[in-house]
Amino acid sequence: MKTTRLPVLFALLFAGFAVSSAQNSEKKSYIHTLTLADKVRIVVYQEDDLTSLSRIDARGRVNLNLIGEIAIGGMTVNEAQTAIENAYKAGRFLRNPQVTVSVEEYAPRIVSIQGRIRNAGDYTLPIESTLTVVELVTKAGGIDDIGKGSAVTVTRIMPDGTKKVFTVDVDSVIKGKKDSKSDDSTMLLQPGDIVYVPERLI
Repeated sequence: MKTTRLPVLFALLFAGFAVSSAQNSEKKSYIHTLTLADKVRIVVYQEDDLTSLSRIDARGRVNLNLIGEIAIGGMTVNEAQTAIENAYKAGRFLRNPQVTVSVEEYAPRIVSIQGRIRNAGDYTLPIESTLTVVELVTKAGGIDDIGKGSAVTVTRIMPDGTKKVFTVDVDSVIKGKKDSKSDDSTMLLQPGDIVYVPERLI
């Protein structure tokens, strides 16, 4: 009996470990979006003279040898690599460039939360991790007694310089009325975002 139960026990333990590992990796998954003032190193394989180290400027651009200015702000590292490779190919400077982009120094990652929140102010986003609107509200001590948590707004400056405002129903997520993994509740904050909790009309 013991010998037949051992394999089953090990199988159950392994299955539990696999599920736990999958959940942890999903929780920690993070894809960085290149932003203003990130310092990036751009390397072109076997083309040492094309290596550069520069900060992304206010227009989301960097200046590279041969191709000049190119916009990579708002892109992931992989997207930026592809864009730069395509630019070298389009300009017929290189036939099959292999580009590597890495972030040498992250820009200050600050968001602000204002309005009817217990601890209003600026907060630093974690490096290589994520923070949702709901998590920031919790971190800032929660919404006060007269705050309207169903209409929390996030004001964001887009890569092209335009302003966009999102509305997030924080109350429903916190009170369990809405799936915390659904639509706007999982909205990830980006550097420079301004979160505002309005006052309820009594």
